[in-house]
Amino acid sequence: MSKKLSSFIKDADFTFENTPVKIIANHNSPEIDLLGLRIGPFEEGKEYQVMFWAARELEKAGLSHIRTEEMLDAAKLYKVQWLESTQPARKLSPLSESFYSKLRIFLNKLKKEAISSPEKMKEYERAMNNARDIVDCRLRKIIALASTSGQTSQILENLSPEERTLYERLSELIGDWRHVILETGEE
Repeated sequence: MSKKLSSFIKDADFTFENTPVKIIANHNSPEIDLLGLRIGPFEEGKEYQVMFWAARELEKAGLSHIRTEEMLDAAKLYKVQWLESTQPARKLSPLSESFYSKLRIFLNKLKKEAISSPEKMKEYERAMNNARDIVDCRLRKIIALASTSGQTSQILENLSPEERTLYERLSELIGDWRHVILETGEE
């Protein structure tokens, strides 16, 4: 693999930006042209499905809001953290394909809000601690899985796309290292 891990993460974010999400119209609105994409018209209180990037633009303009079920919040983050910490050492709990993209969006939103609100600063710090716990716990498990051979697809299916990339690269690196260390050298 020649791509750096950061480009895989950017790819995952790009994919999420182009994933359909549900929005609710805040008020009636005619059809809108968003960067060449025609969306609407909207009727107040009705639910619609648009790409995430468009939903974010509509939300910024005050025309709609993204359904809370679509995004990550403090309660959902805590639930993921609790679930992951209670799993056995080599078992990963399932995450949505877009978990890390949603996590970055949630943390960035809280960080911006924390600038002007001490309550939001505490919420941001709690969320960041939960996020670190999730990442650290899953990372330990991924390293353990990558260092053993013959993982079943059932175990690996709970990896997010970003984690799968990390697992594959670690597994390849560890396998190469083992091969070189255990080389007996034919004479």
